[in-house]
Amino acid sequence: MTLDGTNTWVLRAGPDAPAVVVDPGPADEGHLAAIAAHGPVGWVLITHGHPDHTEGAPRLRELLGGVPVLAADPAHTAGGAPLTTATTPDAGLGLRLLPTPGHTADSVCLLVEHAGERVVLTGDTILGRGTTVVAHPDGHLGDYLASLELLSAYRGIPALPGHGPALADCGAAAEFYLAHRRARLDQVRAAVAAGARTAPEVVAVVYADVDRSLWWAAEWSVRAQLEHLGVEQP
Repeated sequence: MTLDGTNTWVLRAGPDAPAVVVDPGPADEGHLAAIAAHGPVGWVLITHGHPDHTEGAPRLRELLGGVPVLAADPAHTAGGAPLTTATTPDAGLGLRLLPTPGHTADSVCLLVEHAGERVVLTGDTILGRGTTVVAHPDGHLGDYLASLELLSAYRGIPALPGHGPALADCGAAAEFYLAHRRARLDQVRAAVAAGARTAPEVVAVVYADVDRSLWWAAEWSVRAQLEHLGVEQP
């Protein structure tokens, strides 16, 4: 589910500037110590509240002497106000918050513009490999499609994802994701028309080529797809 693990991104405008850490990851002491070694750190930002991105945040905050941890969800925020377009620290990086709900309700991306270069940190909204799950019921497919439409405008700008390798073109990746989601919706419509009624029944048809050990995750997305299509679920 996390591909090669969770990516933690450390951003700094210059040698003496305080860094911004994005997504501390799990509570792995060695990993957190490696992040802290890149101090000084001014802020820790969270792209969304799943444990593989947030679990290490309290311990990292300790290691960094109590720096603010900012997330869209107040439950994952400490030492500051929840992350909004108004509270996103600039840190000399031209940081801009892009609310991108869908994978989860609290998912955000971050646009960084510095020294003539731009990147988008995409959390789990766009991964470096494969496609992401719409984590129903917190995730919402309609919101996710709208978020992908938003990200499709960032053509030619690299994407730094929460899992997997960096991508050369955020906009192209978003358009690929949109095409994939629309194709999956067509498959779900066809499965329902053929008699599938429950999410597990749809998964067995639409995700037949996916390892069965991942069907539980596919079921999240299918529930979101059925809700999006207005199919009543038991």
